Amino acid sequence: MSQRSTRKEEHLALTQMFFNAENSNSFDQVRLLRPALPETVVDRELLAVNWFGKQLSAPFFINAMTGGSEKSKQINQSLGYVAAKAKLAMALGSASILTKEASQLESFYVAREANPDGLLFANVNPLTPAASVKEIVKELEADALQIHLNVAQEIAMPEGDRDFRWLERLKEIREAVSVPIVIKEVGSGLDPISIRQLQAAGFEWFDIGGAGGTNFSQIENSRRQSQIPYLNDLGLPTALAALLAHPLTDKLIVSGGVRNALDVFKGLALGGKFVGVANSFLHFLLQHGQEELYLEIESWKDQLAALMALYGQTDIERVQVPVYLASGLKNDYEQLKQL
Repeated sequence: MSQRSTRKEEHLALTQMFFNAENSNSFDQVRLLRPALPETVVDRELLAVNWFGKQLSAPFFINAMTGGSEKSKQINQSLGYVAAKAKLAMALGSASILTKEASQLESFYVAREANPDGLLFANVNPLTPAASVKEIVKELEADALQIHLNVAQEIAMPEGDRDFRWLERLKEIREAVSVPIVIKEVGSGLDPISIRQLQAAGFEWFDIGGAGGTNFSQIENSRRQSQIPYLNDLGLPTALAALLAHPLTDKLIVSGGVRNALDVFKGLALGGKFVGVANSFLHFLLQHGQEELYLEIESWKDQLAALMALYGQTDIERVQVPVYLASGLKNDYEQLKQL
């Protein structure tokens, strides 16, 4: 197995080693005001959404996780099956490995084979040559593309990149592909200054990928002989990133530490059009199997429909609930909201 594939397997093992569904994160500092008289009914049909021309059953989706090794092939096949059965969108993990190891294509494509009609995102890093990205999108039959920004992870990674002059490369990729593009952070949070910079360059969709879930700096630090522990704590928390991003765009994806249906609902209340879920689904899949993951997702839909009714909401695309914040999150937001 190649060094790249070995790293993919290490990442999978380490994400599970560090996973703790009981960990607190910034979603816990977001409070929602509930009407005592909501005048609503529980209706799962209200959850249906359309995204990039594909009809989906809910506004949460299986976010980017893996690909590029034998273990990840099995995972992507199962996730593709679940995405098809549950009618959810799915994003693949980084396919940049295919520029060096074309033989790993099947470890990604199995998700499309399992879900031929669903909404599928390819995923690459900014340094992937534009021509290669175009070919990856074609080979994976992807409907859209995530380009992930992961500077903190690369700094912590022993073999990581050290050249982060990415903006021109992002523009080259945008010119090369015809599918919609989402700029996605990887667990460190997408800040408002960068969002404005990306908007000025012509990008529209943003996945804030905030801190509070999988910590890739922590994962890469665990692979180092000499660790840099402070890198583990430099991320912008998901709820704070969402609060700062919402005034700037209506094409916002909230992800990072989503643990349950209430976190999904809070993500929507914070301005997200869609909410990405990664390690919570991956951990459940590895612990219980694909059929049980499908049932778990269906339970999340039931709970989300109930939360919509509980908070008096009837439009899944415009969840408007009065939000108030715990003091720590409120103080951070007040300091940063003028950025």
